[in-house]
Amino acid sequence: MEQNKEIKILVAAHKKYEMPTDEIYLPIHVGAEGKEAIGFISDNTGDNISTKNPFFCELTAIYWGWKNLSCDYIGLVHYRRHFKGKGHGKKIKNVLSKKQLLKLIQKYSNTVFLPKKRHYWIETNRNQYLHAHHQEGLDNTEKVIKDDYPEYLEFWNYTMKKRSGHRFNMFIMEKSVFDAYCEWLFDILFKVEKMTNITDWNQSEQRVYGYLAERLLDVYLLKNKINTKDLSYMFMEKQNWLKKGFNFIKRKFRKNSVGK
Repeated sequence: MEQNKEIKILVAAHKKYEMPTDEIYLPIHVGAEGKEAIGFISDNTGDNISTKNPFFCELTAIYWGWKNLSCDYIGLVHYRRHFKGKGHGKKIKNVLSKKQLLKLIQKYSNTVFLPKKRHYWIETNRNQYLHAHHQEGLDNTEKVIKDDYPEYLEFWNYTMKKRSGHRFNMFIMEKSVFDAYCEWLFDILFKVEKMTNITDWNQSEQRVYGYLAERLLDVYLLKNKINTKDLSYMFMEKQNWLKKGFNFIKRKFRKNSVGK
């Protein structure tokens, strides 16, 4: 029975914040190692990579869930970014509920739920990454795929040429699918980490492994022919879309972009 499925959706947070009260949500303090407790379960318990949080961002929560949770379905959202339920407005009570999710699971069997795609329109995923980030991380990821996972290379190339993709490392999926994905994902990222010198990169760019994981998720799902369903999501705080749009265009056309 789908109603008996145990579901855990991790809510990655680095500070105290209003959290959903639905039983499926599990707030987790990311980057907790050496930090003052904030009242949530910490990612430095059990088998963990909490100290890598400045470089792996919310992936420290994903790793923790992979190694320490036993459930039927698992997901990840952010304290300021949630899958949207059927309510109106950006209130915490309007996030996706267990009842709503169970209906989706019943309707879309063997499916991974993802946030609606981000569309770039005027550039490919590869160009967008290179205009926003250092090229070395992308090149090293491609090299690891070529050397260790060559069967994924055509899917990597395909997603790099597309003009849209799923972002934020948000998802809800069966734990068995999640476990296999994490085995693949972290093997690649830990290898890329050994190859990449980020010492002189700024704080934002040192979050490279989180950025790379965003691109790798679609590659994995495509290669393994896993069904997906895009869900609406909402920000819990007001977004300055004009500023975001301006920064996107500026990165696209500036002469000395980060990725060169």
